[in-house]
This record gives sequence, C-alpha cells and structure tokens, in this order.
Amino acid sequence: MDYVPGIMRWLHLMAGVMWIGLLYYFNFVQVAALKAAASDNTASGITKHVAPRALFYFRWSALVTWLAGVGLLGPNFIAAFTLQPSHAAIGVGAWLGTIMLLNVWGLIWPNQKKVLGLKPATDEQKNKARRIAFLASRTNTMLSIPMLFFMAAGAHPAIYGF
Repeated sequence: MDYVPGIMRWLHLMAGVMWIGLLYYFNFVQVAALKAAASDNTASGITKHVAPRALFYFRWSALVTWLAGVGLLGPNFIAAFTLQPSHAAIGVGAWLGTIMLLNVWGLIWPNQKKVLGLKPATDEQKNKARRIAFLASRTNTMLSIPMLFFMAAGAHPAIYGF
C-alpha cells in the first residue's frame, strides 16, 4: 500500500486550512483590530507579538500547501499547469494557488517586514509597504474563492460538472 498520496493529501489539506484561515484572519480580523488598537495606542501588542508569529505560519503554510499540491499532482503536474482538458479544473486551482503563493512570498512578506519594523524603513516606505501588503492580501482573499472552488472541482469533477 502506498501511503505517500494519503500523507500528501492530508498535508495539503491541513497546511491549506492554516494558510487560508490565517489569510481570512488577517483580512477580516486583524486589519480592523489594528485600526481600533491604533486609536487607543494598544496596537504594539499585535504588531510586536501576534503579527510576526501569524505571518511566520502564514508564509510557511502557503509553501507547504503548494509543495504538497505539487506532490499530489505528481506525474499530472504538467497536464494541470498547461490546463490540459483532463486536468483543467485542478490546473486553474493550482495556478490560482501559485499566484497566491507568489503574492505571499513576493509582496506580502517583504512589505510586512518593513511595516513591522523587522527591516529598516522610513515612515514613507512603511506607508507604501502597508498599502502593497494590504492590496496583495485582499487580492489573495478574492483569489481564494475561485481557487477553493477549482481545487474541489478537480478532486470531485462529477459533482461540479467537469
């Protein structure tokens, strides 16, 4: 019995739940909480203790999710990423997940390091970084909806009409 596909599926699922859960936490909870905390000068607790830890799990769960997804695709990786008809649904989901991963590592994390003071930046650079990270995170939130749909459709094509 081959345990690797089962392990990869659970790893993909569990890391994906963490990734998307943290994405939704940032967008639906932390953004509003930071705005409220800034008004009463309590934001430093969030930015010093919560945000760096959450971003650590966020970025690494994104990478683990993507790598486990690649492992699940295995020999079908090329068919999925070239959107061959037999793997088009999962391929669209995989592409959306790839774009989201690139946003995490290429836009969100580098800019959050400036915002949180983990990387030196002027106030102007922090404001620009805050806006870029915010927009990339909101983009990922919007992309997560069709990504989840196509991932489910790729795994259960008959239910979704594929």
